[in-house]
Amino acid sequence: MMDLPCVQWQDHVAQKWTGLDPQLRETFTSLRQIDDVFKCALSLANQQDLDAVQSISAGYNVKKDPEEAAKCRERGNSSFKAKDYKAAALHYSQGICFAPQSSEQLSLCHANRSAALCHLQHYQESLDDIDRALKSGYPSHLSNKLKDRRTLCLNHLSVCKKRINDHPHPVSDDNKCSKNVISSSEALGFGICPQVSVGCSKGKGFHLVALKRITAGEVILSDRPFSWVLLPGIEKVKGKRRREKDTQREIVFGAEHRRCHWCLAETLCAVACEGCSWSCYCSAACQREAWEEHHHWECPLGAELAAMGVMAQLALRVTVKAGIKNIQIARQTIRDEQRKSEQYNPYLTVFHLLHHIEHQSTGLRFLCAVTVATLYLKFSKAGPLPVSWTFNDASSSKSQSSDGPKKKEEDTEWSSELWVVGSAVLRHMLQLMCNAQAVITLQDAGSKTSRVQSVEEIRIATAIFPTLSLLNHSCCPNTSLVFSTGAAADPCDSQESIGFNQPLLGEGRQGPRVTVTVRAARVITPGEEILHCYGPHSNRMGTRERQRLLQRQYYFLCECEACSVQEQELRESSRNESGLLCSKCKGALKENRGSGFICSLLTCGHQMSSAEVNHKLQEIRLALEKAVALMEREISVEALHLLKRTRNQSGLILGESHPLQGELADATARAYASVGDWKNAATYLEQSAIATSSQYGKDSIELGQQLFKLVQLHFNGGARSPALFVIPKVRRILSLHCGPHCPELQELNAMEECLQGSTF
Repeated sequence: MMDLPCVQWQDHVAQKWTGLDPQLRETFTSLRQIDDVFKCALSLANQQDLDAVQSISAGYNVKKDPEEAAKCRERGNSSFKAKDYKAAALHYSQGICFAPQSSEQLSLCHANRSAALCHLQHYQESLDDIDRALKSGYPSHLSNKLKDRRTLCLNHLSVCKKRINDHPHPVSDDNKCSKNVISSSEALGFGICPQVSVGCSKGKGFHLVALKRITAGEVILSDRPFSWVLLPGIEKVKGKRRREKDTQREIVFGAEHRRCHWCLAETLCAVACEGCSWSCYCSAACQREAWEEHHHWECPLGAELAAMGVMAQLALRVTVKAGIKNIQIARQTIRDEQRKSEQYNPYLTVFHLLHHIEHQSTGLRFLCAVTVATLYLKFSKAGPLPVSWTFNDASSSKSQSSDGPKKKEEDTEWSSELWVVGSAVLRHMLQLMCNAQAVITLQDAGSKTSRVQSVEEIRIATAIFPTLSLLNHSCCPNTSLVFSTGAAADPCDSQESIGFNQPLLGEGRQGPRVTVTVRAARVITPGEEILHCYGPHSNRMGTRERQRLLQRQYYFLCECEACSVQEQELRESSRNESGLLCSKCKGALKENRGSGFICSLLTCGHQMSSAEVNHKLQEIRLALEKAVALMEREISVEALHLLKRTRNQSGLILGESHPLQGELADATARAYASVGDWKNAATYLEQSAIATSSQYGKDSIELGQQLFKLVQLHFNGGARSPALFVIPKVRRILSLHCGPHCPELQELNAMEECLQGSTF
C-alpha cells in the first residue's frame, strides 16, 4: 500500500523490533500515550536508521539529472512524430523537471514543448515556453524556429481575441486560446449550512445533525482540506489493473506528471521546482504557495519522504502548516472549547481527531513511531527549522520539556522542547490511518483515437478535511461527495450562494483550491444524523465483508441501517433472486447455506456447487477483460465478436440485473460505438443501465453516469426523441449529486438545445 512506508523500510523496522531487548519490547507495547510512544521511539532511533533511510531513498530519483532530461526529451520527440502532442507535452514536462536551471536541456525541453502546445492550440502557454527557452540559453542558430512559432501563436491569439469581441459567447473547444478551468464549488462559502448543527455524544463523538428538513441535492457542507499529498502513479477506485503487459503503458504518466502538486489541477505545461525533479505545478503562483507552506522544507529530503510513504509526508505537512503555536494551543485545549470560540481554528479539529492508538497493533505503532522519530532526527540534522516551528517566549513559558527547563538557544536551533513537534507528527500519522480522505476524480481511460470517451474513477490524493471528518459512517449514506480541483471560480459565475456559519480559513491567503462538496442524497429529516460512506458501501459488497473491513481499519462494528439483520436478509434475498440463474430451468438461483446454490423453483430444485458457479463467473470475467484490452488496442471488431460469444454464454447463469451482466452490456455498447453503430450501442447501454439501477439504485450517481452516456449515443445516432426522453432523468440525478453547474450538465444542456432546434 503506497500510503505506508516502502517495503524495504518496513523490513528494516521489523528487524529493529526483533532485535530489541524483550523488556524494551514489553515497555513499548504497554505505552498508550502519544508523547510516551514518541519519546520511546526517539530514544531507540539511531545512526543505523538514518543510514538505512539514506540507502533506501537512493532508489528514488528526485534530483536534477541532465541525462534523464535528455531521455524524456527523446521520448517526447517520438510522441511528437507520431502526432500524439499531449503525450509529447507531458514527456517534455518531465524533461523540464529533470533539467538543471539555466541548462541547454532545459531550454530545449521548453522549446520542444512550445511546439506541442502550439499544435494543441494552447497558444499563450506556447508563447510562455518560447520565452523560457530563450531565457534558458536556447542555441542561437535555432532561434529562428522559435521566432516563427511566436509569430504563429500571436496571429492565432489575435484571431481568437477578435472572435471573442465579435461574439458574446465563449469560443468553442475547437479554437482554444488558453485553458479556462472553473470550479463552481469554489464560489461557495466554506463550512456547514445553517440547517445543520454539530452534536456530541460519548458513542458517536462529534457529528452533524439536521436541525431542519434538508431536501435532496441541497448542499450540506463545503470544505477545504487542511493539508493533502498528491499520490504517485495511478490508483483506480474500482476494478483491477490491466495485465502486466499493459500496466507499464498505463502508469507512464501518473498523477504526479499530469497534475499540479499544489492545487491538483491537470496541466500539460508544468512549472518545475528549481531544486528537485519531483514537484511540479500548473503555475508559478502555485509553485510559490507550495514552497512557502511546506516544500522549502521537503525539497532537500524528497527521496527520504518518498520512502517514508504518503501518510508520514501528510502528517509532516499538517504539522509544518500548523506551526508550533497552534500545536501548543491544541495540546492545552479541550475539544469542545474551540467550538465555543469566535475564531474557528481548523487545526484544533484535526488535532483532536481520534487516533485509536489503543486499538492499533503493536507492529503498526512501532512502524509509525520509528518512522517519525527517524524523520525527526533527519530534519534536526538537515539545517534550520521552519519559522513556524520556532518557539516564542509566550508559548515556551507555558510548556516545559520533561527533560528540564528550556535552554537559551538561537531561533534556528533545535531546542529540547521540539519533541512536541515530533509527537504531533506521530499523532497525525496515526490519525490519518482512520481519518484520511481519498480525493477522487474522473480521468480519461480510452484510446486517444477512439470514437468513445472512456472514463474511470481514480484516486489522485490523500487529504485531511477538518469539517468532513465530523461525518460518521453509514454503509447506505444519506449524502453524496464531489471533489473539485484547479482554478478558483469567480463568485459571479455561480448561481448557488450559501451563507455558511463556520469559515474555515481565517488567513488572508486564498487557500487551497482543492474542495469537497457534500450534498444530501435524499431528503434528511430534522434530528437525523448526516452520514457518509467511508468506503464499504452496501451496494458494492456484502454485510460481513463490510463489517470486517470497517472493523479492521476503523475499529468499530458497523450497526448502521444497512447492516441490521432484517436489512441484511432482505438484501441477500433480493440479490440471490435477481442475480444468478439456474442453468437447467432459468429460474432464480438462491444461495443454499453450506452446499452452494439451489434453484428457487420447487419444481426444479437443481443444485450447483459454489466452485462451479465461481468457475463460470471467472470465465466470463476473463473474457470481458480480454475484450476491453482488444478495444483499447483498437481491435473493436474482434472485441465485439468475443463479447457476443461471452454474452450468449453468460445468459446461461446471469440474470439481466446481475452486475457482471451489466458490465458485459456496457462493454458491448462501447464496442458498437467504436465502429460507429450508435443504435446498437444505445440498445446495449440500456441493458447495462438496468443492471446498474438494480445494483446501485434508481437515484445513484452510477446510474446517472450510464444514462449520460446513453444520451450521448442517442445524440450521435440522431435519435432525437429517445435522447430528449432520457435527458430529464439524467439532469435530475446529476443535479442531485453534483450540483447544477457540473460540466456534464452543461454538455447535457447543449445537446438538449441542439436537439430541440433540430429537424432530424
